[in-house]
Amino acid sequence: MPKISLINYRDLAKVFELGGWEYIGTTGGHTQFRKAGFLRRVVIPKKKDIPVFIILNNLRTAKISRDRYLELLSNI
Repeated sequence: MPKISLINYRDLAKVFELGGWEYIGTTGGHTQFRKAGFLRRVVIPKKKDIPVFIILNNLRTAKISRDRYLELLSNI
């Protein structure tokens, strides 16, 4: 299984948009997404490279599996 590695915030935002998450807006240096049926928002900091722990936390919040994430990432 491939490892999850650093990714640009724009690419990570595209992954969540492909997963059905809706862009809400930007607050400071963070981009926010929401989806019906989820209480928490997904927040992506605007950094050149997003650390792996932030990616994993957002995947856990969005209830997206590692395999699904890699599938969505390959569609970008």
